[in-house]
Amino acid sequence: MIEPRFRHDPGDTWWAARAGCIGEDPDLFFPAGTSPAAIEQTERAKAVCSRCDVRPECLRWSLDTFQDAGVWGGLDEEERRQIRRARRSGTAASDDELIAV
Repeated sequence: MIEPRFRHDPGDTWWAARAGCIGEDPDLFFPAGTSPAAIEQTERAKAVCSRCDVRPECLRWSLDTFQDAGVWGGLDEEERRQIRRARRSGTAASDDELIAV
C-alpha cells in the first residue's frame, strides 16, 4: 500500500515554536549513516527530545507528514518506519500509545 500524500495545515505546527530543539544546530537531528559517531549524534538528538514539552506533538506530526529523515519526537528513522508499518498492517497500538514511546 502506498501512503497518501499529506497536505498539512500550517496551524498543525503550532508546537514548533515551543520545541526544545529551537536554538540547537539542526544538523544534530540529521545524522548521516550508522557509524559510531552517527549513533552518538542520534543519541544526543534524542536527549534533546527527551526534555521537550512538545515531543508528542512533534512525533505525531512527523508520522502524519511521513518525515523519513532525522530524529523527530525522540525517534529515529527506523523507529518511525516501524510505527508506520504497524499502522498499515493494523497491528499498531492506538496513536496515544505510540506517542507515549
